[in-house]
Amino acid sequence: MSLTPDATATATAHAPDRTGSARTGLGLGLDAGGTQTRWALSRPDGTLVARGEIGGFSALLLDSSAGRVALAQTLQSLAAAVIAHAAPGTLRGLQAGITGLGEPDGPAGRQLRALLAQQLGLAPAQIHCDSDIAQAWHALYRPGEGYLIYAGTGAIAAFIDTDGTLHRAGGRGPLLGDEGGGQWIAREALALVWRREDEAPGAWTDSALARHLFDELGGPDWPTTRAFMYGGDNAARRGSIGRLALAVARAAAADDPDALALLHRAGRELARLPLALVRRLGLRPVTAAGRVLQLHPAIEAGLRTVLPHGLSLTVQQPDTALAAARRAALAP
Repeated sequence: MSLTPDATATATAHAPDRTGSARTGLGLGLDAGGTQTRWALSRPDGTLVARGEIGGFSALLLDSSAGRVALAQTLQSLAAAVIAHAAPGTLRGLQAGITGLGEPDGPAGRQLRALLAQQLGLAPAQIHCDSDIAQAWHALYRPGEGYLIYAGTGAIAAFIDTDGTLHRAGGRGPLLGDEGGGQWIAREALALVWRREDEAPGAWTDSALARHLFDELGGPDWPTTRAFMYGGDNAARRGSIGRLALAVARAAAADDPDALALLHRAGRELARLPLALVRRLGLRPVTAAGRVLQLHPAIEAGLRTVLPHGLSLTVQQPDTALAAARRAALAP
């Protein structure tokens, strides 16, 4: 669920140790979002061996032939990056958090395990695929401990109980929810701008929010906005629209009142998610994470205005890929 603008398919790695001793008994962790995938290699003692980034992918790519081709290319880039630091046969296992994977043991989960196994030289049994939110939660908590709000392109809250059951609120996608997420922020911002254009054509020139949005889109005309919002592949478009929230953040940094009000409202929308879990499952600490929380302080401010004072809130970005790699390195 990343809002990072660089989503190329070229792997970049930072390897603190490339000696032969770093090439045995390694676990691989993936944090795969729609616009970027982070990977990490770890020894069983938890030591980071290497990490990097490649282009994003999601389980939704399995739904079309073009998506499956793009997925295969991304996994080839992943394999090339990982093999540079872990010789074939030295991986103990893989823990992967993948956006769009709703049922890890369903058909999509089985297909992803098979594709990853083929590219990385692992047996499917050595690969555990889960949703990106579940992997992020495990990077922060032990079962039964607390609630996670994760706001990237979409928005969701999660809790895993002591039986290993995932409880969730939100995360229903752009048509049914995701309020407070990056795509929602972008959509609400563009809707506001175009409502004003209906009332007063040319009003965008007096709005920092509109200027930043149109600079990102490449023009202030309706056909440009229409093509951006409605053209192209659905899965790829979702990530692109989400990244438009960066333009809203730039407008907020310039003290645009509309952008500031919208980001404050995004925080209030995000607060609804853990409160739903509190009502169902009881009071527990809350951690807020995801790239949206890094856009502007107005989002956290909005979040805190809604949460009750007795509810502990921490804003923290989990190292999901490294935490997953450490779990994979300890796999039997």
